[in-house]
Amino acid sequence: MADQADRGLKAAAVLVFGSLNVDLVCRVAVIARPGETVLAPDYEQLFGGKGANQAVAAARVLGGADRVAMVGAVGDDELGKAVADNLVNEGIDITGLQTAPARTGCAFISIDSGGENAITVASGANARLDAAALPDGLLGPSSVLVLQMETPLAASLAAAERARAKGGRVVVNLAPVPAQLDADDLSGLLAPADYLVVNESELAAAAALSAIGGEEPGALATALAACFGLVVIATLGAKGALVAGGDGVHAIPALAVEPVDTTGAGDTFVGVFAACLSENCATAEAAERAVVAASLACRRVGAQSAMPTAAEIERALADR
Repeated sequence: MADQADRGLKAAAVLVFGSLNVDLVCRVAVIARPGETVLAPDYEQLFGGKGANQAVAAARVLGGADRVAMVGAVGDDELGKAVADNLVNEGIDITGLQTAPARTGCAFISIDSGGENAITVASGANARLDAAALPDGLLGPSSVLVLQMETPLAASLAAAERARAKGGRVVVNLAPVPAQLDADDLSGLLAPADYLVVNESELAAAAALSAIGGEEPGALATALAACFGLVVIATLGAKGALVAGGDGVHAIPALAVEPVDTTGAGDTFVGVFAACLSENCATAEAAERAVVAASLACRRVGAQSAMPTAAEIERALADR
């Protein structure tokens, strides 16, 4: 928890509490079905993990300079060192990066000819992340805390409660939906949250856990927003996103792009959305910029390697 050293830290504009992985990515004609083997000509080793991806997306918009901080866990191994070095190179504060007695997390990603992907994640050190890794000095009333579901739920909840106690805002990305998540868990996680970001399947899962019936995304998002007293943002892939809150539902169209790889699009959205919130953008404006950024990220291979800069987002907005 906080100690004397924490007091010298500067609160981050965006504080990401979550996972860090190394991604092993291969391109295939079709993704293997159960019991099937497919061959790929080669593979790439890239940096990933939903938490690290979202931190990098935010840093690309905010220009680094330690305005984004990453709190997570890596192993005492070469991959862990590489992950830490990559974050530093992106201008991200790693004060809250802890070394756990486990290997650094890895994700194994297959991408088919249409740009769709199948991902298996070996959590490794991510499963050992504790909220005690979050220094109090990084939290403040102007901070935006971002959470995902690739690290222990109890740790994420503790981080959210601490951020709220400091007056900061909390963005929960319910991705991936934990297998054992129940209604009480969801309610506890969203109690300190200001924003819930979900894709269509995650939206349906959250609605089902909350005993909300129906299938239409706008209606589900509106009902969830009312149930938990927050803003719900549903990302809809090529259809853009929906923003649901007290003032109704707003649809934001995506850019028309030829997808090459959709791997990091959702994380790009979350990171850019949080970065724009930290810059005092209105929710709808932050969501629009995030939709544009996510669309641009689909044009290149990889997660972090595909994420756009602030200048690229501005050009795309101008050409919209």
